[in-house]
Amino acid sequence: MRILVTGAAGFIGANLVLQLLKREQEVEIVGIDNLNDYYDPALKEYRLGEIEREIAHHPGSSWKFIRGNIADRDLINRVFDEFKPEIVVNLAAQAGVRYSITNPDAYIESNLIGFYNILEACRHSYDNGAEGVRHLVYASSSSVYGSNKKVPYSTEDKVDNPVSLYAATKKSNELMAHAYSKLYDIPSTGLRFFTVYGPAGRPDMAYFGFTNKLLKGETIEIFNYGNCKRDFTYIDDIVEGVIRVMHKAPERVAGDDGLPVPPYAVYNIGNSNPENLLEFVQILQEELIRAGVLPDYYDFEACKKLVAMQPGDVPVTYADTTALEKDFGFKPSTSLRQGLRNFAEWYKSFYK
Repeated sequence: MRILVTGAAGFIGANLVLQLLKREQEVEIVGIDNLNDYYDPALKEYRLGEIEREIAHHPGSSWKFIRGNIADRDLINRVFDEFKPEIVVNLAAQAGVRYSITNPDAYIESNLIGFYNILEACRHSYDNGAEGVRHLVYASSSSVYGSNKKVPYSTEDKVDNPVSLYAATKKSNELMAHAYSKLYDIPSTGLRFFTVYGPAGRPDMAYFGFTNKLLKGETIEIFNYGNCKRDFTYIDDIVEGVIRVMHKAPERVAGDDGLPVPPYAVYNIGNSNPENLLEFVQILQEELIRAGVLPDYYDFEACKKLVAMQPGDVPVTYADTTALEKDFGFKPSTSLRQGLRNFAEWYKSFYK
């Protein structure tokens, strides 16, 4: 099985590659990542190092890493021509809601132009009667739900009112994928991830950023005066969902008009258990003390500040995973405490 993973040095991408190497008897994986400095590239290098250590134990499999940008169309075409992937997992994207307000160009380049290049390469993988790509799996986001008042969020909900450019680009990915699935019969599945966290995660996420600030004695800001809820989803649960989806592409069928019915699907992957931010901070501090990252006499109250909602933020995220459970027999289940415990222990070993 030949699998292309974009964003392979990213949080989800690297963990996906690691699990594929551990699970599949013989697998060929090519990873692409531009290793940009949106956050500390040392974390990305660390993740790639973990992959290199893992591949040494799997002589029947292969791993090749390419440093490059999916917005580089010539590069993407060359990778598809040479590698001929059977499954494509597009996780490369510019992430972050607030960053999209100050650096919109990065989102247009990666999330729109880059994704377009992936779609075009998938389309042309069928040229001259070739079997081509069997399944395109791509990262969407819970951000597409915007300020949706109905909870939990269902993939059946209308999501036409994004509140950030990041969310708009992710909804655009779903629309583009649908069009290409219809026009070129490309089996594609979008995955709306809900607040992914865990060891070696993204430092711009709250749990990681809060830890860094607390260690320096800086003030952490809790938005919407603590009245936000997030559906925190542990990285292992996310990867489990991606792998199950990868192996079950939407079926190609013809409609009454003889034309393809789009082999297209979208799923939520979330814990279906939104946590209040104040409770989340309480658990985080307890686990940081338990792991020895912070001393047990640490004055958390002096370091907390309740502030107003920020532009682009939403008060709650909450995944309805009924479809995921029905089609794949899977539902994320890692508790927030266990997930933050794993993170705190990793943080201690990595930084201290």
